[in-house]
Amino acid sequence: MSDKQDTKFEDAVKTMMFHVGEDPSREGLLKTPQRVKKAYEFIFGGYKEDPREILKSALFTSSNDEMVLLKDIEFYSTCEHHLLPIIGRVHVAYIPDGKVVGLSKIPRVVNVFARRMQIQEQLTEQIADAIMDTIQPKGVAVVIQARHMCMEMRGVEKINSTTTSSALRGLFKKDEKTRSEFFSLINSPTGSRY
Repeated sequence: MSDKQDTKFEDAVKTMMFHVGEDPSREGLLKTPQRVKKAYEFIFGGYKEDPREILKSALFTSSNDEMVLLKDIEFYSTCEHHLLPIIGRVHVAYIPDGKVVGLSKIPRVVNVFARRMQIQEQLTEQIADAIMDTIQPKGVAVVIQARHMCMEMRGVEKINSTTTSSALRGLFKKDEKTRSEFFSLINSPTGSRY
């Protein structure tokens, strides 16, 4: 951001604080506009990254054609309707077709899309499509389970309600056995961590 943009952002934060009944010149709030700006730059850093480039950077030839599953990938996102947190976990599986991707790249892709203003349904689709389009596996499955602070902190105030969304591509959509194996694996107890 330029100095002019920084000032506009910080002024907007001061306006918001004033609007909710605070005094932006109060000692404890003097540096809040700068802190909010830095926090937002991190929280919304996904706009500056290309998930396909992340995946392409670690593609490897492999004869493996069995399911690869990353389970319980934690994420934090922001509801685009209320700018409140979405907190959850993602399960991602794919079936290689001559190529595998470095395991750390899938959580990075989750972060790229999560660090944008989102709705959960779209986040689920974006992760699945990026993996399907870039790696070109035989299939991709993504399930997200999340809590939405826009439902818990305001509105209906339903504490601990969970929203689940899924996106299935290729064999996960076409083949019942593959789909059942995926759902069985993500719903099985994790056991001890190594």
